[in-house]
Amino acid sequence: MDLGVDIILKLPGLIDVHVHMREPGATHKEDWDSGTSAALAGGVTMLLAMPNTDPPIVNSNTFYQTIAIAENKTRCDFAQFIGAGPKNAEAASKIAGNTAGLKMYLDMTYGDLRLVNMVFWHDHYNQWPVDSPLVVHSEGKTLAAAILFADLYNRPVHIAHVSSREEIVTIRKAKEKGIKVTCEVTPHHLFFSVDDYSRITKNGKYSGRIGVRPPITTSEDVRSLWENLDVIDCFATDHAPHLLSEKDSNSPPPGFPGLETALPLLLNAVHEGRLTIKDLLLRFYTNPRRIFHLPEQPDTWIEVDPDEEYTINAANQFSKCGWTPFEGCRVRGRLKKVVLRGKTAYEDGRILVNPGYGRNIRKL
Repeated sequence: MDLGVDIILKLPGLIDVHVHMREPGATHKEDWDSGTSAALAGGVTMLLAMPNTDPPIVNSNTFYQTIAIAENKTRCDFAQFIGAGPKNAEAASKIAGNTAGLKMYLDMTYGDLRLVNMVFWHDHYNQWPVDSPLVVHSEGKTLAAAILFADLYNRPVHIAHVSSREEIVTIRKAKEKGIKVTCEVTPHHLFFSVDDYSRITKNGKYSGRIGVRPPITTSEDVRSLWENLDVIDCFATDHAPHLLSEKDSNSPPPGFPGLETALPLLLNAVHEGRLTIKDLLLRFYTNPRRIFHLPEQPDTWIEVDPDEEYTINAANQFSKCGWTPFEGCRVRGRLKKVVLRGKTAYEDGRILVNPGYGRNIRKL
């Protein structure tokens, strides 16, 4: 019998370990204010920001300049990665304790973050402190090489945005051998396949909208990710916003926004029986805290109505980019409220904390 009683779930604030804030250098796409507003609207109370900004964050100057910007503008708690470059292994390691961790780009990237020679990999695996997170962007065979280096140096490594069957099977074998590897998966790799291209591309007109790194994969790859969910340690958005005018251009940059859509998509998967709330929290709160050595946020939680149905619409979101590849998706499960360190930060579609309320969780 339906008694008409709404059930509200009280859950820990979520932790997103893979976010691109776009500041400095591309604030027309996103900045620390808009990006952390989007985070709160997605139930994320702590995020870790990537270093491939403009300029890239590869030394103490660029790192602390970015931190100064962030501390004045963030509305949720944060930490900032430093990027691995060809010649900065020693310098980066000296400020490790202030960072979210080290990000190594072993596949396609640009400029000061390109590691085209494995000698540079050795430098970073050897010099980066073993108790500080080391995250790699690696795809396919490069992923296997990153795991080999973790074994050679007997140190933990975290694999970003796993997307394919060959990758998840390789990670499973590495874990079975006792190699210290963890990994994350994005909602767009869990809920999209190449079969969805026609919807993402607005009736096939704009192919740029499907561009993301790693690429969207086949339905078999997606099925393998779900079948190997026990191997996946974290859910992470890889929030990488670009304007529609950029995505629909002749040279579309890769990346999807995701901070505001991850939670409803995962809650919908709970409703469908593909996940449990325990599964969600293990990968979006418990494991991120453990793997990245993150502090507890006192008096922090989110409130969710697991039964409310609605349609995802970018017009109601806070990200500057103004679109989502999940436009029009019907989901069940809505965020109602976010409390961050005892203060209501978000409620019923409104951001209620000012810029600067967020804390740098690595500030020593």
